[in-house]
Amino acid sequence: MSESDKFWDKKAQGYAASPVSDEETYQRKLTETQKHFAPDMRVLEFGCGTGSTAVHHAPEVLHIDAIDISENMLEIGRQRARESNVDNITFTRGTLTDFNAETASLDAVLGLNVIHLLPDRHSVLTEVARILKPGGIFVSSTGCLGSSYLRFITLLLPLGKALGLMPDVFVLTESELASEVKNAGFTIESQWHHGLKDIDVFMIARKT
Repeated sequence: MSESDKFWDKKAQGYAASPVSDEETYQRKLTETQKHFAPDMRVLEFGCGTGSTAVHHAPEVLHIDAIDISENMLEIGRQRARESNVDNITFTRGTLTDFNAETASLDAVLGLNVIHLLPDRHSVLTEVARILKPGGIFVSSTGCLGSSYLRFITLLLPLGKALGLMPDVFVLTESELASEVKNAGFTIESQWHHGLKDIDVFMIARKT
């Protein structure tokens, strides 16, 4: 088990118990995403956490594969799905690479609050493009710290990680994210920011 796995396993219960910090924005994200869904769609969410978003979206599509590196997070997701009588989500431990979906097999991929935690964004975006059908959508929500004073959080990372208080965090700007998404083979259809200092960027992009 990696240090990231251990970190999120420890955080699972507290994460699940924490209220949504901005309910209005969260509902807007759900609504805008579901405008692109159809009943016959197969969806993948990587970095699904405790599964709350997957459970919200499940009634709108045929099936959701929800993956995460934390088994504790996934078990909470499975429980939430059972409590909501949702039976079209499969929760699987692993990374996007581990999942290894077939080429052009999915209608939508969601990567919410996860891209800025990954050291290999280019590989991840390339993999998302590979597994999406032509015209498929990629929905992401990403912390873009690069233009904010919060970029200096990286100075605290070694200590924060040593104390088990922080996960890996990688600094990028909103423009860098947009450029990387386009270079991976997407057209951005919607992009807006929110949160503290507008550092959180919600994006809907379509595979071209």
